[in-house]
Amino acid sequence: MAGEIEIKEIYENGMKILEDLTNNAHELQEQMLEEILRRNAGTEYLSRFFPSGQADKLNFKTNVPIVTYEDTKPYIDRIANGETSSILVADPIIQFIRSSGTSGSQQKLIPITAESFEKGKYHLFLVDIVTKKCFSGSDEGKSLSLYFSKPEIETPSGIVASPYLTFFPRPTSSKRDEVVQLSSIFASVLARATKFLEDYWRELCCNIRTGYLSDWIIDPGCKNAMSLILTRPNPKLADLIQQICEDKSWEGVIKKLWPRIKYISSICTGSMSQYISLLEFYGGGIPLVSPSYVSSEACFGINLQPLSKPFDVSYTFLPNTAYFEFLPVNKDGGGKAQETRTIDKPVDLANVKLGQYYEVVVTTLAERQNVVLSIDAEKTTEEDLSKAITNAKLILEPFGIMLTAYSSYSDTSSIPGRYVLFWELKMKGSNDLPKLDAKIMEECCCAVEESFGFTYKALRNGGAISALELRVVKHGSFDELMDFYISKGASITQYKPPCCLKSEEAIKVLNSGMVGKFFSPKTMFLSALSEG
Repeated sequence: MAGEIEIKEIYENGMKILEDLTNNAHELQEQMLEEILRRNAGTEYLSRFFPSGQADKLNFKTNVPIVTYEDTKPYIDRIANGETSSILVADPIIQFIRSSGTSGSQQKLIPITAESFEKGKYHLFLVDIVTKKCFSGSDEGKSLSLYFSKPEIETPSGIVASPYLTFFPRPTSSKRDEVVQLSSIFASVLARATKFLEDYWRELCCNIRTGYLSDWIIDPGCKNAMSLILTRPNPKLADLIQQICEDKSWEGVIKKLWPRIKYISSICTGSMSQYISLLEFYGGGIPLVSPSYVSSEACFGINLQPLSKPFDVSYTFLPNTAYFEFLPVNKDGGGKAQETRTIDKPVDLANVKLGQYYEVVVTTLAERQNVVLSIDAEKTTEEDLSKAITNAKLILEPFGIMLTAYSSYSDTSSIPGRYVLFWELKMKGSNDLPKLDAKIMEECCCAVEESFGFTYKALRNGGAISALELRVVKHGSFDELMDFYISKGASITQYKPPCCLKSEEAIKVLNSGMVGKFFSPKTMFLSALSEG
């Protein structure tokens, strides 16, 4: 009883904090910017924008440009190579966070100070109390968290660079009947781990049954960790896992393996939304919670309604984590984001308007932009593509076919250019590749194109864009894509499958697994004619 009262008090205090933060958002954002400018006005980077020495909000808005990582990279490289961190930030840099390396062409080193680290921990605390309030008994068990960590790298300056989660304490081991939560930062990690189990469960059972690790596993870290777990044969557990995994269908396998599990916690918005149907299939009805909106640069906000359906999730910005501005953008085609362009100056958090679309700008270091496909005047955002593919998946469902991963690129090798999609498909009951019926796949191509907005359709009608192409790849192709990015330095835990491929090498990886190619048969889009 005492424990329940304590949990209730923690939740109520946390919600009071959130209420104060949101009610005083404008004031807190003003204080945030004032503090950033006060502390950093004397840095080499910021002082060049304030020749008079007056680093106030008005001069900040007028003089300091919106930049990308590339603009600050020379300063970060200098710090990594031994120069003082005060050329960029006033507070000492205690660590560099390595970004995932898939949003752009390379990994970024994001400077972290002691204060920004504490804000990250505070953000996790708020997420935890909001989520656990929705699931009674979640404090009575353990969380099974899947993290892939890479070794820390020491820069020439002595400052360590690592993925974000290397920073946090590692959880204690969990037993099957104690697990109430399954989590990872991104949904792609859970999907990859479950697919790996689907491929190797027989060998796992053999290792558990005998108490010995397979000879082909030679990584010292893995062997040492497993030696602490495989201390003796456990045929009872091996038989239990085998009984669950040898079922023809893996629908609900997560609930079967961990019967007390209450929810799955993982970011599944944005590019991660492509894994929602797969995790819902594996989860068999377990709630899928997308807890927060984060990046390597900052913690943006949290989901105050954890029980929302994955496609209905919204995030509440936290005004004390960073200074946020919002670039209004025009969405062409009746709300479709086909033509995305800046139409005004950035506005503050307190001045955003309901129904307007924005790009988020974070002070002090990096601007975050949408990934887009583009051939001509049209621009197709990550959100547009996700919605279009969601519509196309409806065609596959009656045939028991699941889309497990996708990506795309703009093919301009011929004139006119076209959009190319890569899809990895499987049957619901197995990892078998479905029989690729040309008519069905062409219908999928049409559904994707029909979901795009006016500008795309008008350019297709006019012959400025060729028919959309769909390339189906074999099972495991997107795992190979992930391995490719990891070999280039990407973080496994933070890996986000690129919605839009920019690397020719990455395109070659997926092309090497291609088992079918299909084109949209449509030649005219009537909606574009009627709107025109």
